[in-house]
Amino acid sequence: MDEEGPECGKPDFVLLDQVTMEDFMENLKLRFEKGRIYTYIGEVLVSVNPYQELPLYGPEAIAKYQGRELYERPPHLYAVANAAYRAMKRRSRDTCIVISGESGAGKTEASKHIMQYIAAVTNPSQRAEVDRVKDVLLKSTCVLEAFGNARTNRNHNSSRFGKYMDIN
Repeated sequence: MDEEGPECGKPDFVLLDQVTMEDFMENLKLRFEKGRIYTYIGEVLVSVNPYQELPLYGPEAIAKYQGRELYERPPHLYAVANAAYRAMKRRSRDTCIVISGESGAGKTEASKHIMQYIAAVTNPSQRAEVDRVKDVLLKSTCVLEAFGNARTNRNHNSSRFGKYMDIN
């Protein structure tokens, strides 16, 4: 996703002229219609599930966000993953990413993309271990979800769990 102009709405809700529910929802709708599923509220990322594959992920997108500051590029899950990863490396302390949303909101997909990003930017000598942990986590998701899933209008196997990622 390339740079954004005013026709795409405000990339950060903090930039809205007025903070009303109507303005908030109108900005979210405008951004969604322009293919911008991510919008910041300060350092928090709001995501609208498009219920379809979008060309927002992969090695090219990872390269655009790797090593950048949070607001250097348009809002994206990779920007949040990068900020968490850089904070962890800079402080030599664990960090976490909390993913919250209603059933079918895309929490599992978001966690997969975050793990994909972390695996891609990790030091090559550690990459094999990161990939192994990522694979274990992804494979265990179906087991965990079996304990609390339900059928919804959008998702026939919707998780009732939040996602908590502790990156060490």
